[in-house]
Amino acid sequence: MPADYSPNIPVLLTAEQLQDKVAELGAQITEDYRGRSLVLVGVLYSAVVFLADLMRAIELPVEAYAVTSSSYSGAESTGIVTIKKPRDINIAGRDVIIVEDIIDTGLTLSRLLADLRTDQPASLEVCAMLSKRSRRAVEVRARYIGFEIPDEFVVGYGLDYNQQYRNLPYVGALPKNAIG
Repeated sequence: MPADYSPNIPVLLTAEQLQDKVAELGAQITEDYRGRSLVLVGVLYSAVVFLADLMRAIELPVEAYAVTSSSYSGAESTGIVTIKKPRDINIAGRDVIIVEDIIDTGLTLSRLLADLRTDQPASLEVCAMLSKRSRRAVEVRARYIGFEIPDEFVVGYGLDYNQQYRNLPYVGALPKNAIG
């Protein structure tokens, strides 16, 4: 990142905190699935950084796929969730972990869980780096959660605002006056 790139966004979670948590989650998943292989399903685009880091922290054979989803326009959830998954994904009888950047309203994750259950995986769990319990519209269960965070609009570590700030190495709380 260029030295002059300074978006002046207050840090909520440092790069070091994120990497420590990824290592912890990877170790726990490795222990929980020892002797098995996993299918990781990342939710693009925001989870791409977390997915890449997490798969390297898991010491098991893993396959990784990505689905795209959308339910936001700017900083607001539209309440309408669209999901596209690759045609070549085959999870029947397999252990699957959905890798999500953040669980906010729960709408996207709820829809994705329902869609993937129709493919009859052996197990289906969720690993999210961030969770905002206060914003839940639909209750969803995540087996692995990195951090519970306050109701702030966050960017960095893959999360964006209008496609900006994904490349920040930390998670920052975007000031309300920066949201248009």
